[in-house]
Amino acid sequence: MMRVTVLLALIVCGMAVPSASGDEADQLYARRTDLASARHAIDIWTALLQTHPADYDASWKIARADYWVGRHVAENEQLDVLEAGVAHGRRAAALAPTRPEGHFWLAANMGAAAELSQRAGLRYRKAIKEELETVLRLDPAFLQGSADRALGRWYFKVPRLFGGNKKSAEAHLRASLNYDPHSTASHFFLAELLLADGRRAEARAEAQLVLEAPADPDWEPENQEFKAQARQFLSTVK
Repeated sequence: MMRVTVLLALIVCGMAVPSASGDEADQLYARRTDLASARHAIDIWTALLQTHPADYDASWKIARADYWVGRHVAENEQLDVLEAGVAHGRRAAALAPTRPEGHFWLAANMGAAAELSQRAGLRYRKAIKEELETVLRLDPAFLQGSADRALGRWYFKVPRLFGGNKKSAEAHLRASLNYDPHSTASHFFLAELLLADGRRAEARAEAQLVLEAPADPDWEPENQEFKAQARQFLSTVK
């Protein structure tokens, strides 16, 4: 909310908003491990939306950046950032309903918010699944099977009473590996699922695959986080 307020204040006061291109924002987001860089990218895309409200790419890219920032800022800020990501994801999905990016990042932000807040979990539980199923219909290969990956997580995390199912979770996670056999996220989520199912040896094998996954320049920040989690997992699961 703060970034929009600042931009509006500049406009009202007649001050020029610094101009920058979407390409510059992409470069800043690529350095997202520096949260200031990720926030700067968000500011650029937000400024673009001030003059081009129907800019689909700016909308879904803000939602994607909010998902990253919202999981790395101070705890008292997280939910507000993720809810902003929900709003931008919803906007993107409305601007281009037949493209997957808006639907996916809308679901991602709702999912992250649901993990932080029981109220958000109740509000978004059904919508998360619907948005991810929409991505599967539009493009099952999107982001190397990310819809299957996220649906696997949904089926694992949601209580059975509300649709959770370990077999469905495993099926979706394994389906995602058809698109990216080295996915650190899919292998780690499988490790957690297998451990919860009492299959400790298989769980350890999946965690080991996380550590052995090759570098991926587009997703290296996320990969390094999953590798750190896998090391912790292997140190505690014998």
